[in-house]
Amino acid sequence: MLRLLKNRNNQIMLAFILLMIVLLLRLFVLTVIQNEIWRERASDLTTKTLYTAAPRGRILDRNGIVLADNTSTFNLTLNRSGLSSATLNRVIAALIDILERNQDVHIEDFPILLEGADTFAFTYDSDIDNWLQSQDMSDHFTAQQAFDELRRRYDVSPSLDVYDAQLELQNRYGVYPPISVRYMEFTPILEKRTFLGRYSLSSDISAAEAFQQIRVHYQIDPAMTEARARKMMILRNALDASGYYSYIPVTVASDVSYETVIEVKERSAEFPGVDIMAESVRDYPFGEAAGHVLGYMGVIAESEKESYLEQGYNTADLVGKTGIENAYESQLRGTDGMKVVQVNSLGESISTVSDTQASKGRDVTLTIDLELQQTAEQALQQVLGALEEGGTFQSSWGDVTFPEYANANVGAAVVLDVERGEVLAMANVPSFDPNLFAAGISNTEWNALQAKNPRDPLSPAPLFNVAARTAVQPGSAFKMVVAAAALENGLDPNKRYRDDGAIAVGNRTFGCLIWNDSRQTHGYINLTEALEVSCNYYFYNLISNYDHAMGTSMGMDSAMGADAVTDYALQFGLGAPTGIELPETAGTISSSEQKMAATITALRRLLHARTEWYFDSDVIQDSERLEQYIEEIVAWCRENPSRSQILTRLAAMSIKKERLNELTDLVKFSYLNQAQWNKADLLNMAIGQGGIACTPLQMANYAATLGNGGIRNQVRLVQAVDGGPEIEKPLPERVNAAPEVFETILEGMRRVAHGTGGSASAYFSNFPVEIAAKTGSAEKSGKINPPDEAAYLKENLYRIAPGLAWADVEERAEVLMRSNPLVFSSLNEAMRSALVQLSGYTIGAEELDAYKDDYDNFAWFVCCAPAEDPEIAIAVLLVQGGQGSFGAAVAREILAKYFALDTP
Repeated sequence: MLRLLKNRNNQIMLAFILLMIVLLLRLFVLTVIQNEIWRERASDLTTKTLYTAAPRGRILDRNGIVLADNTSTFNLTLNRSGLSSATLNRVIAALIDILERNQDVHIEDFPILLEGADTFAFTYDSDIDNWLQSQDMSDHFTAQQAFDELRRRYDVSPSLDVYDAQLELQNRYGVYPPISVRYMEFTPILEKRTFLGRYSLSSDISAAEAFQQIRVHYQIDPAMTEARARKMMILRNALDASGYYSYIPVTVASDVSYETVIEVKERSAEFPGVDIMAESVRDYPFGEAAGHVLGYMGVIAESEKESYLEQGYNTADLVGKTGIENAYESQLRGTDGMKVVQVNSLGESISTVSDTQASKGRDVTLTIDLELQQTAEQALQQVLGALEEGGTFQSSWGDVTFPEYANANVGAAVVLDVERGEVLAMANVPSFDPNLFAAGISNTEWNALQAKNPRDPLSPAPLFNVAARTAVQPGSAFKMVVAAAALENGLDPNKRYRDDGAIAVGNRTFGCLIWNDSRQTHGYINLTEALEVSCNYYFYNLISNYDHAMGTSMGMDSAMGADAVTDYALQFGLGAPTGIELPETAGTISSSEQKMAATITALRRLLHARTEWYFDSDVIQDSERLEQYIEEIVAWCRENPSRSQILTRLAAMSIKKERLNELTDLVKFSYLNQAQWNKADLLNMAIGQGGIACTPLQMANYAATLGNGGIRNQVRLVQAVDGGPEIEKPLPERVNAAPEVFETILEGMRRVAHGTGGSASAYFSNFPVEIAAKTGSAEKSGKINPPDEAAYLKENLYRIAPGLAWADVEERAEVLMRSNPLVFSSLNEAMRSALVQLSGYTIGAEELDAYKDDYDNFAWFVCCAPAEDPEIAIAVLLVQGGQGSFGAAVAREILAKYFALDTP
C-alpha cells in the first residue's frame, strides 16, 4: 500500500478522489440539509436592470448656435421579465390609477377602439377608409388599384417598376400612400395581420371578438369594465410587441409629473419591473426655423419595429423621420446606459453586478447660418403674404406694392456659398414647427400639416420641402444655359441681331413679352443686352442657330441646338441631383424622348378620363380588355400611323360608332402628330418652358456655378459630425466653357439688376452691392382643381348645364360607381361623367372646367453677389407668384443681411 502511495501519479489520483468526496458532501449539505435556508435567502435577492436613456446629439448651425437640443423628462417604464400574468395585471392596474390621479397620460398604441358601450372597431380599417376618402378614391379600392390610380394622376411613367414609382411619388410629389409595394397591400392591413398574429388570431376576426379573445389571453378580471380592460390591454400589448427583446423595458408613459415619480419611487416594492427613467426629449429652441432642414421625430412604425429592435431601440423610442434627424439618425442617437444591480425583497440595492454608462449621441454641425435662415424665412413669408392680398411689402431698402395673386402661398429660397457649395439658408413656405413631433404628435396636429388641397399638386403642404423637391419650369432664368452653349459654339456676343417681334410656327406665335403685350420690339441687341431685357426673340435665334429676321444662319457650329443646350444644362446640374443629404427631385430637361413619354402619358390619361364617352359598354365592363385597348392606342405615338390606319384600328376596338371619327382625329392630330420633337419645342426650350423642370436647390447651384467660373460643387448641408471622421468633399465638376463665357454672362446678369432696362433694376439700382441676376416667369398650363369636385359642379351646374337637376346627377353618378367601380375610381370622376351623359354628350372637359381658376405664373429670381467676385448665390421661387422680379424683394433682404449692410 505504501509502495502505491509513493507513486506520484497515484498521489494525484488520491487527492482528486478526496476533493470529489468533499465536494459531493458539501453539495449534499447545501441542496438537502440546508435547502430551506438558502431558498429563503435566494428569494430575498434578485437582479434588476436599470436603463439610462442616452441624450440625442445636438444639431448646430455653422456658428455653433444650437438648433436642436434636449430637455430632461421622466418616463415610466415596465419590464415584464420574470413576472407572472397576474403580477403584471396587478402592477399595471395600480400604475394606471396613479397616472390618472396625477393627470398623466399612458401610451395609446392599441388598434382596437371602444366606440360605445359594446362597440369595437379596428383603427386599421378606418385608416384605410380615411386615406381613400382623402384621395377621392372608391372605398372598395384594393392597394393595387389605389397605387395604379396615383400613378395615373401624377403621370408616373409606366416604364418605372413599383419601387421606382413609389420613389417618384414620394420625392417629386410628396405623396406617401399607406401601401407596401413589396406586397402590394395597404400597410394598415399588414400591421393588422402582425398584431392579430401575435395572439394567433385570424385576420378576418371582428374587432369585438378580437378584443374579448385578447382579454382572455391576458387573464384580465371579467368584472372589470371594457374601458378599464382596454387600458390594461394597451400596456400588456406594448410589452408583448417587444418580442424577443422583452428584456428591454418598455416606456408606458412619457413626461410624467413629479407626483407620479415620487409615488412610484416610494412604493417601489409594490411595483416589480417598474422604473422611472430620466430621458431627454427633443427641443427646437427656434421653432419653425429651418424646419425642413432639421426634420422631425416620429414613432417607430409596426413595419419598422423588428429592424429598430435589432439595433437596440425601444419600441416606444422616437426616431428621425425626415431631414437631418433622419439622414444622421445613426450618428445623432446615443447608446443607452445599463446598470444591473442586486436587490433584496424590499427593493433595496445590495450590490452592482455591472454598470455601463450612457453615451451621448454625436453633435452634427450644419452649414446653415441661423440668422440668414431666419431672414430668408421672414422675407419669403412677408412677400408671399403681400402678394396674396395685393398689399405692400415693407422694407428698409424700399417698400414694394404688389398686384394681387391670391394663390401665391407657396415658395422657397435657397442661399449657397459659391466657393464651397454649402447651404447657408434653405427657407420654405409653408413650414412647420418640429417641436410638435418631439413627444409624439396628435392626429389633429398631424392632419393640420397635410396638403390643403390634395387634388392640387401646388397646394400648400407644410411638411413638403419645396426647395429640394418642387421641380417646375424655370422660364427665362434658363437663358444663361442657352447663352453658354451658344458662346461655346461660336457666337459673337457683341454682334447685334434685330428683334423682329415674333416667330410663327404653324398656328402658334412665339414672341417677346413686349411684343405680345404692345407689339413693340427690342430693336438690334447683342447677348448682354438680350439678357438684360430678357429678349425671347434673341434666344429663339440662338437655339435655332438662325437669324429669323434676316433669314440667315447665325454662323455658329452645326452642333448648336437642343442637344447642345441639354448638354450644358446637365453640366450646370439641372435635371440631376445636387448631392444634398436630404431627399430631392432630379427634375427634367427637354428632349425628344421626354416629350414622347409625356405625350403617351397625356393620351393615356385622356382615354381613361373619357372611357364612358368613347368605348362601348361591353369594353367598359371588361377592365382587362379596356386596359389592353388603351395601351395599344398610346403605343401608336411612336409609330404615328396615318389617319386611315387609325380609323381602321379603332373600328375594331368597340369604339362607339358615332364617336369613331372624333376619336380618330383627336388621337391623330392632338397627340400622335404632336409627340415628335419639333421647332415649337425647340423655341420653348430656349426660354425655359416645355419639358424643363428644376428645383430651387438646383437653380441656386446653377447660379453658384455661373459665379464660380464654371466650377460646380456638390451641395451639402453638413459641415461636421462631432467625433466622427472628417467629411470628405467630393471633387467639383467643371463646365466645359472658357472663362470669357462666364464673364460675358455675368455682365448680362449684372445689367438685369443695374441696367436701365433690367427687370430687377427697380430693386437694385441703388443697392450698395452690385449683383448678377436673372428673373424668370414660367407659365403653368391647366386649371386648379378644387378640393371637392362635386361641390364645384353643384355650385356651377346652372352655368355648365342649365336645366339639369343636381339630384339626377347624383343618382346617375351612384349608378356609374356601382356598375363600373374600376372605371369610376372616385365620386368626383363619376359626377363629371354623369353630368356629361345627362347633357346628351353636348358638354365636355372644357365646359366642365370653365369656372375653375387658372394657374398663375411661377416667379423665379436667381442671383450671385458681388457681381465682380461672387461669394453667395440665391434662388427664389414664388409658386404662382406672377412675375419673376417679385422674388427680388426676398433676395434683397437676404443680401443685405449677408453683407451686413447698414440700412439707408
